[in-house]
Amino acid sequence: MTKAGGAAKSDAELTLGPIVSSAHLASGAMPVLSELEFGLILLDHAFERWMVRCMAAAGVPDLSPLDVLVLHTIAHRARAKRVADICLVLNIEDTHLVTYSLKKLDAHKLLLSGKRGSERTIALTSKGEEVVKRYRKVREALLVQSVKSAGLDEKRLSDIAAMMRVLSGHYDQAARAAASL
Repeated sequence: MTKAGGAAKSDAELTLGPIVSSAHLASGAMPVLSELEFGLILLDHAFERWMVRCMAAAGVPDLSPLDVLVLHTIAHRARAKRVADICLVLNIEDTHLVTYSLKKLDAHKLLLSGKRGSERTIALTSKGEEVVKRYRKVREALLVQSVKSAGLDEKRLSDIAAMMRVLSGHYDQAARAAASL
């Protein structure tokens, strides 16, 4: 490496700061938040890639990450869900995104429509249940075993998950404030 003047930096002089994607954001009052955001970006993209490929391995290719999340949300606790329930759980404001995912999942014969009072409900067909079971088997074999082998502490992972849920509230509040500017 060279300095701006052309002299090489020694290994002792080479220090790395936080790893961020936007130095202009990291130069503010809380640089560590930018470091966290970059980690979230990388994790989000890796997680989305994983979901899509795991679902393809489970036998249903060509789904988007949101389609996979919607399918798992419907499968949760084996109870029929309303579109509003799915949107609430996944923190999605635009119901048309979920509606489009439902159409795609229905085209694969994974969903069963019903009624609860005057509201439409969505549940899994037996084919949908089988797909979710295959996804789980692939996940256990490829992801869970890998995470366990890495020695990641389950308590620490649970604490990180709790922190992420708390932070989501701060981001939601900041988004509401930004929308009112």
